[in-house]
Amino acid sequence: MDVLLGQIKQCTICVDNLPLGPNPVVTAHPESKIVIIGQAPGLKVHNSGIPWDDASGKRLRSWLNVSEEQFYHTKNFAILPMGFCYPGKGKSGDLPPRKECAPQWHVALLDKMPNTKLIILIGSYAQRYYLKDRVGATLTETVSNFESYLPEFFTIPHPSPRNRFWLSKNQWFEALVVPKLQKRVRDIL
Repeated sequence: MDVLLGQIKQCTICVDNLPLGPNPVVTAHPESKIVIIGQAPGLKVHNSGIPWDDASGKRLRSWLNVSEEQFYHTKNFAILPMGFCYPGKGKSGDLPPRKECAPQWHVALLDKMPNTKLIILIGSYAQRYYLKDRVGATLTETVSNFESYLPEFFTIPHPSPRNRFWLSKNQWFEALVVPKLQKRVRDIL
């Protein structure tokens, strides 16, 4: 695993397409129990090098009902974004994750984590990539049907503050789904 993570840290596959250059943000351990697959690091995470080191991460840890210590313990959680590096700013938020990372690195990383009990797919990029033709027509449909993807996958929206509208419109998520996510995480850890 250390060799593979070292290779990822040296990755330059899409160096010409990254406004701030490569800085892969990924964590994993052979004993990781839960894998979190989100979008890509934001600017704050790019600068700190610490995954989910922002407001989105605070909300995600709340949804999981875990402490920072539990969350950053790699035997508990591996963090594999769809794009490992900050993709740059778009008109209404960050650009989509680079498409090179997941096909290049995810299988090799997941193969080295045989104790994984759950993969949490955060947002539509991860859900479309992993669920393929089983993904719903919308994020709302995919998240509301989360139980159909268990026990392997748990689908949730991105915890970004930018998703306030979605969360206010879909209050069933925090009322009904988050407690089930917390129970699943608690049972695994």
